[in-house]
Amino acid sequence: MRIILFITITLVTTQCTLKPGPPTSFRYPEPQPDSVVIPFLPGIVNGDSLDFNAAFSPDGKHFYFSRSNQGKWMIYRTERNESTWNKPVLAPFTEKEYSQADPFFTCDGTLYYISNRPRHARDTVSDYDIWFVRPQDDGSWTAPENLEAVNSDSTEYYVSLSTNGNIYFASNRIGTLGSHDIYVSRYINGLYTTPENLGPAINSQQMEHDPMISPDEQHLIFTSVGRADSYGSGDLYYTSRKSDGTWAPARNMGNKFNTESYEYCTYLTPDNQYVFYSTDYDVKWISARYLPWNIHPEVTK
Repeated sequence: MRIILFITITLVTTQCTLKPGPPTSFRYPEPQPDSVVIPFLPGIVNGDSLDFNAAFSPDGKHFYFSRSNQGKWMIYRTERNESTWNKPVLAPFTEKEYSQADPFFTCDGTLYYISNRPRHARDTVSDYDIWFVRPQDDGSWTAPENLEAVNSDSTEYYVSLSTNGNIYFASNRIGTLGSHDIYVSRYINGLYTTPENLGPAINSQQMEHDPMISPDEQHLIFTSVGRADSYGSGDLYYTSRKSDGTWAPARNMGNKFNTESYEYCTYLTPDNQYVFYSTDYDVKWISARYLPWNIHPEVTK
């Protein structure tokens, strides 16, 4: 399991508003799933190794994911060429001496990810931090920047941002209810606030990780390990905001999504058409019509 292997500032963010309807540049490969989860791009994204994560570039022309590579995690990308997708290559900002994983794009092209690269020359703490890079006009990327306001001396990983810039992530820092919890750092007046634990409606004495926040911050999907209602070792759970703004108690997403295996790394495409997640060493996808809040909107009340 990926999560078991992981355990061993001021930032000016361009805020974007999602436009209604799918962007014209988002042309998905065939076959496209409906009610049944299927692998994404077999033989390209899914190979013989452990492949996980999902992140489309804002223009829909590149797909980023993570793969085990010689004892490290590396971020790969495949490019759409007309109707086909090319063989994946390492992301241009890759630093082969470190691990990198969990890519997430904001709509201005900034890419967040995690890495165990040290913050500075004197940093001897072996943990994962949240980093980000920005695309430049010549096709290159800026040097990696550490999201210092959010990171701690413990592990932080799997980033998801809402449209207003609030950032959700998992951490095993001091103050968790269990081994790992989900946190939010709010983006206010150009600064990130001290991260807040999302509390017992979401976090438990078990392990919670890999949050996916909806763009409007009304829904959250995450992985929890070993709960009493679990179908396997790790399952996908969801919660929605109640009318008073608090989170409803989390619920298991059921056997349409969960199996006896380990489900994690949920991702909602920018056009809200598909849900991706990782399981059985592969990246898989399903129509977003089958998200619990789309089928049973009454659970949000």
